[in-house]
Amino acid sequence: MEIIVVDDKTSHFDFLNLVDKIYKSDEHYVRPLDKDISNIFNPKKNIYFKFGDAVRFLLKDDSGEILGRIAAFVNEKKAYGFDQPTGGLGFFECVNDKAAAFLLFDKAVEWLKSKGMEAADGPINFGENDNFWGLLVEGFDDSPTYGMQYNPSYYQSFYEAYGFENYFEQVTNRLDLKKPFPARFWKIAEWIGKKPDYEFKYFRWTQKDKFIEDMVEVYNEAWKFHENFTPLTKEKVEPSFMQAKPIAIEELLWYAYYKGEPIGFILMYPDVNQIFKHFNGKLGLANKLRFLWLKRKNVMTRLRVVVLGVKPKFQKSGVESGLFYHLRDHVFSRTWLEEMELSWVGDFNPKMRALQDSMGAEFSKRHITYRLIFDPAKRKNVRASSIPRDSKESLKKSDVNS
Repeated sequence: MEIIVVDDKTSHFDFLNLVDKIYKSDEHYVRPLDKDISNIFNPKKNIYFKFGDAVRFLLKDDSGEILGRIAAFVNEKKAYGFDQPTGGLGFFECVNDKAAAFLLFDKAVEWLKSKGMEAADGPINFGENDNFWGLLVEGFDDSPTYGMQYNPSYYQSFYEAYGFENYFEQVTNRLDLKKPFPARFWKIAEWIGKKPDYEFKYFRWTQKDKFIEDMVEVYNEAWKFHENFTPLTKEKVEPSFMQAKPIAIEELLWYAYYKGEPIGFILMYPDVNQIFKHFNGKLGLANKLRFLWLKRKNVMTRLRVVVLGVKPKFQKSGVESGLFYHLRDHVFSRTWLEEMELSWVGDFNPKMRALQDSMGAEFSKRHITYRLIFDPAKRKNVRASSIPRDSKESLKKSDVNS
């Protein structure tokens, strides 16, 4: 067997097309758009190349048949925030052969070591964690929503046999929109929605710069207690908004304000994978026309909540419920919508899990983000630290210590 670097058009297309072999009998798999994967590894398209690097590898057998692929990357802004400098690997695909899988892992680890790394998280994305993040280990009986990781079940044994350990788990829940929400949830939501000094607005493309800046401000406050937190910038976020524009519905993107200060937001999009499953990764002119036709036919019956955030000092005040209260009519008036996916919440975030429970959400999928510490003697306490249940109290402590 031979491992080669993806460095020309032929190897690039081999990297993309391997999934046709791996998932040829899997009715639930949805092939990501080729351009979405290609852009991740294009320095002109992916801002993370400004402070990082990435490489892709292919594994061939002696006859030249492609058996597997893997990517490895280093984000310099995050790598050195852990006890061991930590890179990442992802976009792993492989036939059901442990020896082949281990060769790919070996090559990725070798490259990461050459960059000064002592550990790797995987499978992750060379970008934000709302796409291609974590290994699916439970919930294989449904097609993935756009950006959510999907893989064969046998991958889990490869990762764990190689030495990867559970860094954190990601739970995705779902809401059946044909079932009523718990009455108590709407009571709290209506109460906060009518409190003085609180204001709720939905996103307008005519004011996109302001709304994106408000989202960045809230996000950076809300996620500051996450382990190895790196602040977002408008430059990082704006491409995601623009990419989502063809499917985005303004009335499903809501913001909360207190006396004019942005304090919370929720971003929810129709699941474009319900259209992309017909395209086999291609988005040429014909499929662009099909896209417009299928969009008009309302084939996107599922919503995905991509991210929800509230500034710490306003958490536990009902702002999250207030956002859903203002979303309610805009969701239920679109009678073709059948379900809402709440993805994904890490086991380090008990507050968000409690919110989803209060909404009557049901379990849908589980992913694991693994960590591999290269030195076996240091493989202990790899679990991600939890976000404090009371961020207000943590905020007070951080203010005192700063």
